[in-house]
Amino acid sequence: MNSAAPSVILSITPLGMPWPTLDPFLFCVHHDDAYPAGNGRYGPDAALLRGRQIGSDFSGQAGWSMYHGEQVPGFPAHPHRGFETVTIVRQGRIDHSDSLGAGARFGGGDVQWLTAGRGIVHAEMFPLLRTDAPNPLELFQIWLNLPSASKMVAPHFTMFWSQDIPRQRFTDDAGRATEVVSIAGTLHTSAGATAPLAPPPDSWASRPEADVAIWTLRLAPGARWTLPPAAGAGTRRMLYFFAGRTITVDGQAVAVKHGLELRAGAAVPLVNTGAEPAELLMLQGRPIGEPVAQYGPFVMNTQAQLQQAFEDYRRTQFGGWPWPDAAPVHGDGADRFARHADGRTERFAAQETS
Repeated sequence: MNSAAPSVILSITPLGMPWPTLDPFLFCVHHDDAYPAGNGRYGPDAALLRGRQIGSDFSGQAGWSMYHGEQVPGFPAHPHRGFETVTIVRQGRIDHSDSLGAGARFGGGDVQWLTAGRGIVHAEMFPLLRTDAPNPLELFQIWLNLPSASKMVAPHFTMFWSQDIPRQRFTDDAGRATEVVSIAGTLHTSAGATAPLAPPPDSWASRPEADVAIWTLRLAPGARWTLPPAAGAGTRRMLYFFAGRTITVDGQAVAVKHGLELRAGAAVPLVNTGAEPAELLMLQGRPIGEPVAQYGPFVMNTQAQLQQAFEDYRRTQFGGWPWPDAAPVHGDGADRFARHADGRTERFAAQETS
C-alpha cells in the first residue's frame, strides 16, 4: 500500500502566448517590451519599423512589438463585452481611453480593473515618453469572466494605485526575502491576514465564496516561502514562473517559463534554487462553471448572445468614441492620473515602484 501524499502539482505546462488559464480566468498574457527611445511623437523611429507587419506586429523583433499600433505601440480602440480586464503594469506607462469618456496614464506597479459588462470600447496605448533613453514596458493583462447574471451590468472603470496595493515581505530563517503583492484575494499567513483593495462591485472577485486571488511573488536567490492553501472548496489555482532560473515546488524542480496547476487546498513550499530572483504570478478562483461562448473581444454564454453583441456594437458602438482618434496619447508628462467618467480626477507625481 502506497501511503505517500499526493503531489500538490497537478500539471506543468510550458508558457507560450497566451498563457494557459483555468475558469474563472479566460486569458493571461505577459508583455515585456524593451522599447527604444521615442521619436518625439510617442513612437519609435520610422527606420525601426521596417520589416514589421504594421497594424498587427507581434514579432518581438529587437525585443519589442508594435501590436496593433501604427505609430505608437499598443492596442487602439476596440470593444469588449461580458468579462473584465485586469492590467498590471510593472514598468513603463499605459494610456487608457474609453467610450465612457474616462482616461488614464498609469504604470510603475499600478493596476487597472475594467468591468466591460454590457459593452465598452477602450484603447490601451504604450507611448514612448522618453526621447533620451529607452522606454521599457512590462505588464500582465488578465481576463476574468463574468457570471451570466453580471454579463450585462454597466461598465465600470477602477484604478488600483501602486502605493495603495498591499505588499508583504517575508523573511526565511536564512534572512532571504519573499515579497507578495496582493491585487485580489486575502493573503492568510501565520502573521495574520492581509486584505486587498475591493474589486469592482459586479466582479466575480467581489463574491467571497469565489475565492479569487491575483498575487505576484518575488523570491530572492535561495529564498524559501510556503504558499498558503486556498480558503474555498472547489477553488482552482495556477502558478506561473515567468522570470528567474529554477525553483522547486514541493520539492520538484521547475524551470522558468512554466505554468503549474496546483492543488488549491494544499500549502505549497517554494524554494528559489537559482542565482537570481524568481518571479511568479498566481491566479486562483472557484470556477463559474457556466458555458463560455467567445469570439474575439466578446465573451457570453451562448452563440445567440454573441450574435446579439455584434449587432449591438454595430448599432450603438457601445456609446460611441469621444476621442479625436482611435489611439489617443495623453501628452508628454510621466505623471500618473485617472479622469473618471463622472469627472472625478486623481493625479500622482511620476514614480516607479518596480
